[in-house]
Amino acid sequence: MGVESYLPCLLQPVTSLERSVLQRDHYDTICVIDGSGADLARASPSLASLFTEQRSFDAGFESELSCFRCTDLDCRIVYSPVGELNDFDDVRRFAEAAQAALGRTIKAGAKQPLLVLPNSVGRFGDAALVALLGALHKLYVPLQLREDVPEKSHRFRSLGVYHPDAGQVKGLLRTVETLENGRFVARDIGGGDPERMAPPRVAEYVLQAFANGPIKATVIEDPHVFEREYPLFQAVNRAAGTVKRHQGRIIFLEYKPPNTARKTVVLVGKGVTYDTGGADIKAGGVMAGMSRDKCGAAAVAGFMKVVEQQQPSDVHVIGVLCMVRNSVGEECYVSDEMITSRAGVRIRVGNTDAEGRMAMADALCQMKERVVNERLPDPHLFTIATLTGHAVLAVGSNAIVMDNGPAREAGHGLRLQQEAEKIGDPFEVSILRKEDFDFHKGKCYGEDVLQANNLPSSRTPRGHQGPAAFLMLSTGLDKCGLKSAYPIKYSHLDIAGSAGDVPDTPTGSPILALARTHLQ
Repeated sequence: MGVESYLPCLLQPVTSLERSVLQRDHYDTICVIDGSGADLARASPSLASLFTEQRSFDAGFESELSCFRCTDLDCRIVYSPVGELNDFDDVRRFAEAAQAALGRTIKAGAKQPLLVLPNSVGRFGDAALVALLGALHKLYVPLQLREDVPEKSHRFRSLGVYHPDAGQVKGLLRTVETLENGRFVARDIGGGDPERMAPPRVAEYVLQAFANGPIKATVIEDPHVFEREYPLFQAVNRAAGTVKRHQGRIIFLEYKPPNTARKTVVLVGKGVTYDTGGADIKAGGVMAGMSRDKCGAAAVAGFMKVVEQQQPSDVHVIGVLCMVRNSVGEECYVSDEMITSRAGVRIRVGNTDAEGRMAMADALCQMKERVVNERLPDPHLFTIATLTGHAVLAVGSNAIVMDNGPAREAGHGLRLQQEAEKIGDPFEVSILRKEDFDFHKGKCYGEDVLQANNLPSSRTPRGHQGPAAFLMLSTGLDKCGLKSAYPIKYSHLDIAGSAGDVPDTPTGSPILALARTHLQ
């Protein structure tokens, strides 16, 4: 079965920078990332000579973006230097340089650009891969603009790609296209406005995106099923459910490998299509940008698109998108409500703006049941969410991984961090501790778990670790630790800082890191 490709433009390998080749294929702009002398001399003596001349009279040439003409090649040159790299720089410098180059190329009025990628640079073995991914990030056109104004659906129809090592180009392009397909889907879902990507329309998009491949898609939309099997999700969905176009959806995507699976990866994503805060309404203008609160679920869909492209031979992958709008109205759930979760845990609501953990918990519990009942091999459960402002305060634009005992024992968090660093999708590792579980233990007689306090996470000590403890307590995963009869690896990923906030393009984090860690 064929699979649909999602890319911002066609990638065309280029094997030579000779003038005749450039003119034959109508390249009017060459974008150079990191003008290493030896590599540039091999690629084009004319270009190398011009760069030497530019350096001789421009002291800022290696530190500033520049645009100039190359007479010998009869085209425009955009140079985006990476600059001197110190101990604290990472491979993202190459993505940033490529984004700057493409931005300047667009402003220059280019019609057919060619990107000259850097070679491996010291510890940055994936510099070319990351640079090209950065360029494609810059060329992404939002879904609604593509739909509403078709003539603006592409910045460029194609992008030429040259690498100093010609033997690497085909493999590099295959890898980039696989990963970019996933990020493209994630950007479409994550960046769509609250109406274009309301839960029913997310389901429509996902069903279409996975219609022709090996991944099975299933959608639950019946509120009676939600009440019976996903009561915490339905609490959030109650107010939105009164408006047909806002009614919640739980979307399951499953890939079964052709060979016996050696491991199982299960991803549950927070898909809050708009977060008003509910009854604990977000006031003071902080509601703007809350259409991005679905980027966890968007990343799950994007990761499944990568799985569809790679079709790993022995990895079983399940993705769950918990799509819901946290609306406010006469039907909205409120603080002090007592709700029994799918796992039979009595939960007292503390703050309706802590809806993301509610939306994911019952689906996570269901996935825990599946791995136990079906004895799925070497399972690892994940929740992925733009969950807390505290995560942004703690680590800025990076993602955070929090492992339970079995995942930590397996060295997962550190391995994810190491692989993420190589591909420019960085993670910080946070540790779950006893106080995180104590914080969420029931405070009143008759309740097992307190959902949240009523301070913002940014004003709550350990504000990003606590929700992971809640997810374990509310699903029974706290009983699947190292000393249990059936230990299960579980990791919570808070991507509030790394997902990309309005007005920036959604990043697709943590697709690159997860693919590098769990599919290779």
